[in-house]
Amino acid sequence: MITLHPLRWGKQYESLEFNDVVHFDTGEPIARIGTVGGGIVGRDMRKAHLAREALLEVPTDELIAMGKKAADLFENATLSVGDSQQSVDDFVHQQSASTGLPEHMCRSNMAKNSFVLSRMDEILECLTRGLDLSILSKGYGDEGRGVTVSYQAQTPILGAILPNNSPGVHTLWLPAVALQIGLALKPGSQEPWTPYRMVSAFIEAGVPASAFGLYPGGHDAGGAIMTKAPRSMIFGSAQTVAQHAGNPRVQAHGPGFSKILLGDDIVDDWEMYLDVMVESVLSNSGRSCINCSGIWASRHTQEIAAAIAEKIGPVDVLPPADPNAQLAAFTVPAMATGTWSMVEQDLAESGVTDMTSQFGEKLIEREHCAYLRPMVVHADSPDRAVASKEYMFPFVSVVECPQDEMLRRIGPTLVGTVITSDEKLITAASRCVEIDRLNIGPLPTNRLNWLQPHEGNIIDFLFRNRAYQITPMPTAAST
Repeated sequence: MITLHPLRWGKQYESLEFNDVVHFDTGEPIARIGTVGGGIVGRDMRKAHLAREALLEVPTDELIAMGKKAADLFENATLSVGDSQQSVDDFVHQQSASTGLPEHMCRSNMAKNSFVLSRMDEILECLTRGLDLSILSKGYGDEGRGVTVSYQAQTPILGAILPNNSPGVHTLWLPAVALQIGLALKPGSQEPWTPYRMVSAFIEAGVPASAFGLYPGGHDAGGAIMTKAPRSMIFGSAQTVAQHAGNPRVQAHGPGFSKILLGDDIVDDWEMYLDVMVESVLSNSGRSCINCSGIWASRHTQEIAAAIAEKIGPVDVLPPADPNAQLAAFTVPAMATGTWSMVEQDLAESGVTDMTSQFGEKLIEREHCAYLRPMVVHADSPDRAVASKEYMFPFVSVVECPQDEMLRRIGPTLVGTVITSDEKLITAASRCVEIDRLNIGPLPTNRLNWLQPHEGNIIDFLFRNRAYQITPMPTAAST
């Protein structure tokens, strides 16, 4: 059984206390992970400046090249992880066993993380609008028009409180290394695999080990990172996001409430876009913030809902090693039963119809885990509570709403796919501040262009643009 140890700025730490990582279905331990308390994390944060100093010794172009090597190692190599040698298959089996994700989804998320890291030079060129990265290293420089520009790092490290639900979110902290910002990561208790393997790949590729801290532990460990790190990320519920709203030190990532809007000009031909809608709802078992949780149209909504239900309603539980498995387990059964109770409340409201009721029981309970099978509900108005809900399984509300009311009624929307050729609607959607990522045309909400920022530009989060003027010093008069 593999043992994972905390990493304190590149040095493995022998913990006094360990937690078991267990198989989602059998409850059997598959790994043990050493933990640290907030006191140790707080002490390490006093040395955070050394992480950035180590990275500043390595030119940015070399760090990017190391990142490309790390991407290949992460996706293809056997690496030292904890006290074991971990192959790719080991990683996939371990991640699936602890998270409940089907194995092919683990491989897909692995490829996504590798792809982003391997294209980091292109991604940073887009995120910085073509800025010479040496300006970020030095703090100032000429951007090419005879004007000195300055970007000041706001932190020596990026802290991150990492989640358990979807390994794909790790793409959000990967750019920090190339930006010469160290990392202090609190791995998820059920998904420590990606951060541990990725850090191992970085170190194997030549990135200074002293740039990395891995701090598995309880809430006090996460709290110490959030308190001490000048910039940190956290992943959680809508309540988590609200808790950190307006705090420039924290970038909070929560539910996406991503949506598809069908314009009046194309809605009569909605069948043409059925596959786009199904993929947006069902991919990655509906666990991602970029999964579609709402489809809005002014008419044909019951037909649309029925057609999507026919596609995803029959999806049932399959073993995680089955390449056709499309559902992930809830590793904490109470989360599934609690979610189902909320769904039942939604269905009790007048004007809400379960379009998947004919496809059997939705809550599947087992001894150590539970599943929720896909659901499609129809809401006859945006006033229905379910129209603004998002759940962590394939669940979508098809909402009937006049086109001229959609953009002011949809609420916060991480990814908004607006399928239309109506220039007036396109212009209005472009101006809608509720939509973070805007897709015009039949693009599934789950297909991201990584050359675009996701939930805020990490450059703007980690660096401050400031005025910087230089004038020659006067020469002392000779005597």
